[in-house]
Amino acid sequence: MGSAPEGAAAEHRRDGHRRDRPEGAVSAAILAAGLGAAALGVLTTLAEASTSVKDWLAWSEPVGSLSGKTLLALAVWLVAWAVLHVALRKKAVETVWALVVCLVLIGVGVLGTFPLFFRLFEP
Repeated sequence: MGSAPEGAAAEHRRDGHRRDRPEGAVSAAILAAGLGAAALGVLTTLAEASTSVKDWLAWSEPVGSLSGKTLLALAVWLVAWAVLHVALRKKAVETVWALVVCLVLIGVGVLGTFPLFFRLFEP
């Protein structure tokens, strides 16, 4: 049969056997997404726990502290993606492991943005 399409997860050797490509770059993207989500949840909770943090995160008057929270979470995601990509791109990292960690981090992010949770920390 034909060879794998370009960009597929495995390469074909000359003897016809498949050789798996490292999935570190994929895992890096997945983990970075989880870190960005967790950062948003932590920043939301911190903003509710401290008026000085909330005031500092208000980078745009009409938007309020949401402007700082989202821009910092975006920065965490981009920096994490770049650093993790460089660190993991040629490594054999289990994508399933990265997905599980990402889902836990997304859970932290959702919990941190859930009003019943972050209101526990209001001054």
